[in-house]
Amino acid sequence: MTTSDRETAVYEQIQQSAEFQKLKRRFRSFAFPMTVAFLTWYLLYVVLSGWARGFMGVELFGNVNVALVFGLLQFASTFLIAWWYSRYAERRLDPLATALLADAELAEKKAGLAEEKQEEPR
Repeated sequence: MTTSDRETAVYEQIQQSAEFQKLKRRFRSFAFPMTVAFLTWYLLYVVLSGWARGFMGVELFGNVNVALVFGLLQFASTFLIAWWYSRYAERRLDPLATALLADAELAEKKAGLAEEKQEEPR
């Protein structure tokens, strides 16, 4: 078995593990709903800009209108989501990923040692 085959076998085992599935579930439980929410928010902005020009043109104070506020909120929400994801990943994803990495490294070492023993001349 070559190094590439060993690594492939190790990573296939990890991919099928309950811990990896848990990591994927946790990631998806954040990423998918947040993506839908942000795209909905963005499309609302686009639709209102195109078909509710009167509403978007309402001046709130000075030369600042609803469209400008919504546009700035797009940037703010982008940074907020990035910050929120960073905190979420640090608490909920990184510990699992670190444990999986340690398991992968240990499994690779074990696979390498087992193969070395088989290849030793007798």
